[in-house]
Amino acid sequence: MENMLSLAGIGPVVLGVFIILIFFSVVSWAIIIFKLIQIHKANSESVRFMDFFWKTKRFDTIAAQADRFSSSPLVMLFNEGYSELKQLMDAEGKQDQAGVSTDLGGVANVSRAMRRATNQEVNRLEKYTTFLATTGSASPFIGLFGTVWGIMVAFEGIGRTGSASLAVVAPGISEALRATAIGLIAAIPAVMAYNHFQHKIRVLVKEMDSFSTEFLNIVQRNIAGK
Repeated sequence: MENMLSLAGIGPVVLGVFIILIFFSVVSWAIIIFKLIQIHKANSESVRFMDFFWKTKRFDTIAAQADRFSSSPLVMLFNEGYSELKQLMDAEGKQDQAGVSTDLGGVANVSRAMRRATNQEVNRLEKYTTFLATTGSASPFIGLFGTVWGIMVAFEGIGRTGSASLAVVAPGISEALRATAIGLIAAIPAVMAYNHFQHKIRVLVKEMDSFSTEFLNIVQRNIAGK
């Protein structure tokens, strides 16, 4: 590995390729660590919030303690839906949840608020993952460019010296192949992490959709029971 990352004797173009690839790799690993922590918290706190939600049964009590689960995307959905309910109650001049208007437009407003919250949470969860996708797709080609350039330089060296011996060819070819290797080292973890995070985010999106449906069902049941 030390030989692969050694920059001694490398031409300026291939050196530039190495610097770009190392930058992509370092930033990708920083994003991977950050997203692992973020998504783990989102999953674990969503489980705890749902358990708390079904045990508590009162929206006002849930809202008062929702900050305990601030990393869960479901909390954002609940806060947006409950905030819309409170506005409807205020518009009716009533203070308890039973005072929600029976106008279905009110329920539709809550639904729209929760859809907006879902979109915001998806954007938050997907933030920075596009860099991983870019790294995974671009790094091998950047490395390949460094390889092609290094081989061109090696052949130019052969032409200048008039010798095709291993001692003349090997250093340039080795330098060229290192660019491809580093490109793959940067790309492979980024692609694997991107696919992993996309799967986890899809699971969270399904949970958000299910929670929105349950929340709206509760509101509609209360309306129908008036």
